[in-house]
Amino acid sequence: MIDRYLTPEMKTLWSEASKYRAWLRVELAAMEAQARHGEVPPAAFHALSARAAADPLDDAFAARVAEIEAVTRHDIVAFTRALTERYGEEARFIHHGLTSTDVVDTAQNLLLDEALGLIVADVEALREVCRTQAVTHKHTPTVGRTHGIHAEPMTFGLKFLNWMATLGRDLERLQSARGRVRVVMLSGSVGTYAHVSPQIEEEVAAAWGWQAAPVTNQTLARDRHAEVLSALAILGTTLEKIAVEIRHLQRSEVREAMEPFGKGQTGSSSMPHKKNPILTENVTGLARLLRGYLTTGLENVALWHERDISHSSAERVILPDATSAASYATRRLTGVLRDLVVFPERMLRNLNDLGGLVFSQRVLHALIDEKGLSREAAYDLVQRNALRSWETGEGLRELLAADAANPLSEAELDAAFDLNWYLRHVDAIYARFGL
Repeated sequence: MIDRYLTPEMKTLWSEASKYRAWLRVELAAMEAQARHGEVPPAAFHALSARAAADPLDDAFAARVAEIEAVTRHDIVAFTRALTERYGEEARFIHHGLTSTDVVDTAQNLLLDEALGLIVADVEALREVCRTQAVTHKHTPTVGRTHGIHAEPMTFGLKFLNWMATLGRDLERLQSARGRVRVVMLSGSVGTYAHVSPQIEEEVAAAWGWQAAPVTNQTLARDRHAEVLSALAILGTTLEKIAVEIRHLQRSEVREAMEPFGKGQTGSSSMPHKKNPILTENVTGLARLLRGYLTTGLENVALWHERDISHSSAERVILPDATSAASYATRRLTGVLRDLVVFPERMLRNLNDLGGLVFSQRVLHALIDEKGLSREAAYDLVQRNALRSWETGEGLRELLAADAANPLSEAELDAAFDLNWYLRHVDAIYARFGL
């Protein structure tokens, strides 16, 4: 992701210095447990912890690691050597009995946990905006569309209620995936605990309120990461679903709602009249990226034997980018929905634009239920007049009233074309959500 698109929290989280601070947190947690068991000198642990607290790893440290890594071609080796330079001889007890991936994978889980926490907060904020708009437009009539064609009356608020419900499921998936990566792996080169006991891993996990990975090889199984990327990709499809709806509603022929358009904003370098849905178009594009990251995450699951590093290079890109893109897209859409420009009068005009065709099913049922017509006869009667209405622009009610085959009275036709009848259960739907 381009830095200017990131929130300060997400940008800091995925910085090199932040990564090394996470690595050090894992190393110190393991060292603390080892010190309790006499495997490393407790004095060395306390001295190193104090120095790390007083002099946290920063960008200068990250630059030094990069210099050393240019020679060693190994990131953890470069990291431990830079630690010795910075904190002194006690750092020699760092990484005792561990392998590189113990540190890298567990630290990456720390970063993913924090990133997912930020995204959960973003989604909760978006869901709250949907709740607010759902209440505001609970009784704002609009036309429902299926296949892009006018179907039947509904309310604009029901769109937001649907999105709010979907985002609730997204939150459940994110929290589940977050729990899946809240695991500690400190099991050595091939997962046998040959040089570090399982108790060390269990004590670190307990201190964090996490779980120890029950079995590993040299890596943490990548189905966990694929689940995170899946939750983010599904969130992306939710965001895209909402964004596409706003884009359609902003079309000139529809114009029922539109993105906020700021003072001084321009829509086109050549057409001064343009107000384009650029924010929701951005969200749609980012959703495509999130699905792409999932594909790579799924391919990362299958590794050679106990480990290869084909996943590593990909994860350095897809995990920061996927979490950053999801956060950015969610926040962008939150702003759109919060400041959405809504045109209720246009909605009502569009609802009535087809001369009452949206009431055809109510007429159909009245003919069947109240007049005893067969379904086939009733359908043919309504469709014949509806198709004529499509072709001529004449109102369906007027055509039915003039049709000698229609047995419905004027009062019965009025009842069949009553907008409020279609919306009579809206309150019941909202009550399911406590609204």
